[in-house]
Amino acid sequence: MKEIKVPELAESITEGTISEWLVKKGDQVEKGDPILELETDKVNVEVNADASGVIAELLREAGDDVEVGDVIAKVDENGEAGGSDEDTSSDDEEESEPKEKEEKSNKEEESQKEEEQQQSSEEKKESSSKDSKDVIATPAARKRARELGIDLSEISARDPLGRIRPEDVDAAAKGESKQQSKGSSKSSSEDQSKKQEKKKEETKKTEFDKPVERVKMSRRRQTIAKRLVEAQQESAMLTTFNEVDMTNVMKLRSERKESFLKKHDIKLGFMSFFTKAAVGALKEFPLLNAEIQGNEIIKKQFYDIGMAVSTDEGLVVPVVRDADRLDFAGIEKGIADLATKARNKELGLDDLQGGSFTITNGGIFGSMLSTPILNAPQVGILGLHNIEKRAKVMPDDSIEARPMMYIALSYDHRIVDGKDAVQFLRRIKEMIEDPFDLLLEG
Repeated sequence: MKEIKVPELAESITEGTISEWLVKKGDQVEKGDPILELETDKVNVEVNADASGVIAELLREAGDDVEVGDVIAKVDENGEAGGSDEDTSSDDEEESEPKEKEEKSNKEEESQKEEEQQQSSEEKKESSSKDSKDVIATPAARKRARELGIDLSEISARDPLGRIRPEDVDAAAKGESKQQSKGSSKSSSEDQSKKQEKKKEETKKTEFDKPVERVKMSRRRQTIAKRLVEAQQESAMLTTFNEVDMTNVMKLRSERKESFLKKHDIKLGFMSFFTKAAVGALKEFPLLNAEIQGNEIIKKQFYDIGMAVSTDEGLVVPVVRDADRLDFAGIEKGIADLATKARNKELGLDDLQGGSFTITNGGIFGSMLSTPILNAPQVGILGLHNIEKRAKVMPDDSIEARPMMYIALSYDHRIVDGKDAVQFLRRIKEMIEDPFDLLLEG
């Protein structure tokens, strides 16, 4: 019998959640075949069989949290697909017969006892339910009585018409506890305290009067929540804002989009302009391309730009590698490839690790202004927003309607001074408003 364990996935990943079993007990598998899908903090990965044979046992269920090294299944290397416990030797059957007879007789006795107990409890329930049905009470009072475990027939109504209301049930519950506390023994008081604890638990469960749905957070959503809170608690995060006139970029895209598409087989989007601008600004302000490790500042000499992508399972940040060495077409293709992978759940760990700076575009959802949260351990993130026509005063004091975008830079104030952050954002604004230099560099 061969044990299948959760393999080591990456240095930063030590646990996961079983998303889906791809096999069931009795299935034939070959060594290397995928047997389950494991949801980790970053991506979903497939766990493969370590040996060929028949799945003899699945030790964990879908939704269970597992750690690296945990045994999750067993493979019978000599088994046959579809085999069952009935396919055993005749000697084993003969030996097991007397044991089976004893077990059957014991089970029959136990079942008889259970039936008798069930009957008596059902009779009690029926009698109490009949009494409760005869009582006139509001639906809310009946619900309250069920929550507190009180018999409606024992409650006296203060309503002149004899209708029991929720306040009558609460009063009866308080009165009952007072009477029991006066003349009861230690054992009865202990029973009462247990009942009260149980009632508290029940009321906690039913804290909402209206329908709700409880859904367990996915591992990725838990990780996102944890990381975002950590980023705010462990960094001195601050955000600075500016606005960009997008007229020249939009004009340039309009003029070049057809020739760009024919030449590179990819559309010319806004993200390539901002990626190029971000790389240029990072070279001028290197502390925004750094991170803190203990008492040291690690200045990165590479420009791997993370692109925040929204998926059904949450936000992921795949990385465009060596963005400083790519032209506009290379950046656009890299972004498109990562976005497709993210939507199809095909991102690998290599796609998500090691970014030096992040860009997030809330404008595609209609966001006008926001304060992006740092993607730790990075110390800077650029937030883009939607483009809207706004009145702008021109150098000759005339007023024109211009396509404007608010941009935001969140940064870690521990190593990035406000002056550098403001100038960084100002530099991006200048490059976007005069994009021809960016194209020449690209």
